Amino acid sequence: MFLEKIQVEGPYNFDLVLDRLAIDPLNQVDIESRSVKVPMLLDNTPVVAQVKAIGTTEAPEFIIEGTEGPLKEKAAKRLSEIFQWHLPLETIHQHFQNTELKPIFDEHYGTPIVLDFDPYGCILKCIIHQQLNLAFAHTLTERFVKTFGFEKDGAWFYPLPGKVAELTVEDLRQLQFSGRKAEYVIGIAKETALGNLNFEQLKNLSDDEIYDKLIKLRGVGPWTVQNFLMFGLGRPNLFPFADIGIQNALKKLFQLEAKPTLQEMENFSKSWNPYLSYASLYLWRSIE
Repeated sequence: MFLEKIQVEGPYNFDLVLDRLAIDPLNQVDIESRSVKVPMLLDNTPVVAQVKAIGTTEAPEFIIEGTEGPLKEKAAKRLSEIFQWHLPLETIHQHFQNTELKPIFDEHYGTPIVLDFDPYGCILKCIIHQQLNLAFAHTLTERFVKTFGFEKDGAWFYPLPGKVAELTVEDLRQLQFSGRKAEYVIGIAKETALGNLNFEQLKNLSDDEIYDKLIKLRGVGPWTVQNFLMFGLGRPNLFPFADIGIQNALKKLFQLEAKPTLQEMENFSKSWNPYLSYASLYLWRSIE
């Protein structure tokens, strides 16, 4: 069995990463062993890596299992992208030490943004989760993946675009999708299968260019694009002003009588540039 040991720059709190990943029932997380199985589609080949933490927040170290073979280098690169191992979190932490978010950043020290395992799956999940409470959103996504996706080595893969493109609205309504949400998911799968939506190419575009491209898709609004940029591509400077969770977190942090106005949110967030995505993540953490 091939095992690879890697070290990354601290701080990096993998236990908080696992806590957040465990919210999604599709993620195969083992809190006790400090590990997670990561499904990746590399050159159209499904690869499952197990990432296990053996280090500490200050001295992070991991054992990677299951990436042997010709796709080893691509798997290593993709894992680094997913877990954002290349990003020095201490720099970000220090940035917030002179801001109102200092207590939250101290409490959740070393929490990285971790990407969804697949950008195509990320945008489908964003569509499915729209206007649903979190519990049912996860239930609906799990039904979708386990009905039409596939499993390998204990990890679940989202259904391939070609398969989803051939589904009917009624196929998804049987899982309790709304008719419109079913149309959106099938439509995005068709655009992907046709090559009109290429996620590798999107990585090379600016945030604004990606926004202009995705917002044209049916069912994709600003919230969806912002979440995709943050959790699909790991862009560091996104602040979803319309997100109810962030509004509630700011209300709690600043002890406001009502949810903050757009102007108040803009004023609060000025000093958080260029790491607005991390401000968003830590604000969500503060009320989870």
